Amino acid sequence: MDMAMAADELKTVVNRLRRAQGQIAGVIKMIEEGRDCEDVVTQLAAASRALDKAGFAIIATGLQHCLTDTELAESGDRERMRARLEKLFLSLA
Repeated sequence: MDMAMAADELKTVVNRLRRAQGQIAGVIKMIEEGRDCEDVVTQLAAASRALDKAGFAIIATGLQHCLTDTELAESGDRERMRARLEKLFLSLA
């Protein structure tokens, strides 16, 4: 499934992924330093949310593109595409 993203959408997703990357690096450092378990879990949850948001943004963009693609609607593949996007969405749930 090709989900071409506009530059601004891509920038937002990349920023979220970089934020998650930084949070994960922070979690690793916290574990290595023997930091408090509650602080580690809090940061890990923040990283998880950042990854989820990036995934949802990618899926939302795919939905927007496939639902407005008249060629897709005319070819009868719209339902198949919807099912694939639903499966992707549920994989993040």
